[in-house]
Amino acid sequence: MVIFEFDQRCPTFISNRKIMQSIIRKAAFFIAVGVLLSACAPDAATKKPNIIVVLVDDMRWDEFGEAGHSYIETPNIDRLAREGSSFINAFATTPLCSPSRACFLTGQYAHTNGIVDNTARDEQSHQLRTFPRTLDSIGYETAFIGKWHMGNDDSKRPGFDHWVALKGQGEAVNPNLNIDGERKVVEGYVTDILTDYALKFIGRKRTEPFLLYLSHKALHPNIQQRNDGSIADIGEGGFVPADRHKGMYADEVFARRPSAFVTPSDKPALLRRIGDLRALGSETGTTDKTIRERAEMLMAVDEGLGKMLEVLKKMGALDNTVVVFTSDHGYWYGEHGLNDERRLAYEEGIRIPFLIRYPGTIPSGKKYAEMIQSIDLAPTLLELAGQVPGNHIQGKSLMPLTKGTATDWRKTVLIEYYSDIVFPRIANMGYRAVRTERYKYIRYSELENMD
Repeated sequence: MVIFEFDQRCPTFISNRKIMQSIIRKAAFFIAVGVLLSACAPDAATKKPNIIVVLVDDMRWDEFGEAGHSYIETPNIDRLAREGSSFINAFATTPLCSPSRACFLTGQYAHTNGIVDNTARDEQSHQLRTFPRTLDSIGYETAFIGKWHMGNDDSKRPGFDHWVALKGQGEAVNPNLNIDGERKVVEGYVTDILTDYALKFIGRKRTEPFLLYLSHKALHPNIQQRNDGSIADIGEGGFVPADRHKGMYADEVFARRPSAFVTPSDKPALLRRIGDLRALGSETGTTDKTIRERAEMLMAVDEGLGKMLEVLKKMGALDNTVVVFTSDHGYWYGEHGLNDERRLAYEEGIRIPFLIRYPGTIPSGKKYAEMIQSIDLAPTLLELAGQVPGNHIQGKSLMPLTKGTATDWRKTVLIEYYSDIVFPRIANMGYRAVRTERYKYIRYSELENMD
């Protein structure tokens, strides 16, 4: 307690000297400590953010509520769109699983990074110059969780401190996992299991920022991919939602695009007679059952995203975490009579969702119409982490768009696909395509007079 004495000779307060001296010494001590801590603490403007990338498999750009899906309910994905920015013209540079994953991680086209198809390019994928390797080298704690799928080798890749990987395509139920070198079967539904591992990683005590790359098996059908790229069903195959979501959309009918079930009269490559394949049309397009099952699969992804956002909020780390939500490529919902042949350069196959949330840096509720590509992810995240993307990266950072400083953004995008053996319908249909804001030109590499 501070004691004041009133001097009758002068109307002033005189403090007890010993007490005041003690107070002054303590005040000086705390001021000195404060200055020291201030000098040692990272400046808020320069503090590196945490980074989470959620990659969904085969998810169309319009396959969530905010994007206009006619019945699906995705409150957490929608939240990212509202609280962050949506890039509504985002494209996979190669709309095929393995190449697309390599493009995201390297910032390079498939013709540069060498992962051009779904065959067993295991050793090649160990050599990729990925952005996680760079972040790991500057002190980020890094984790890959989920479907690597550049070959069937599930061993840890360079640049990741923590590794939880499916083998190849993985299994929808009771998946085989490589957990930091230990292989075991984990009982349960694969999306929930991957989310649980993600939550454990996010919740670790750490002093450095982290990168989590969560690569879901959903929305992919339950198949096995052999080393030559051919496929076979696992169990009953097909699209497998979590038990709690089965039948959730049983009575719903998807509002299809105008080209659904329409035989493509102006696309010579798709009009070829190949064996006993039926002509494209209403009998060959994706069924409503498939669309409903895919919607039901997405429910576990959306729930998992919500759990991660909630954990980050409780940790006080939500607004210092860059959260990206995207997909490797799209899927057909009967457009042009197509179903699962998702390699072609039509819009439904190449357009992907691309959402980023990072308050204070990424505007909230903003929709960008500029064309972006999967190869833009790597340079964007490197810049957000305070790094200058190397000259080997072919993508462009999105930061000039979000800052409003972009003066010469791209007007065209390149899409490429190298022929593989999975679907007879698209045999020898490898191509390079250029899309502008208005037109698209597709040039087939092996077919003559069919561009």
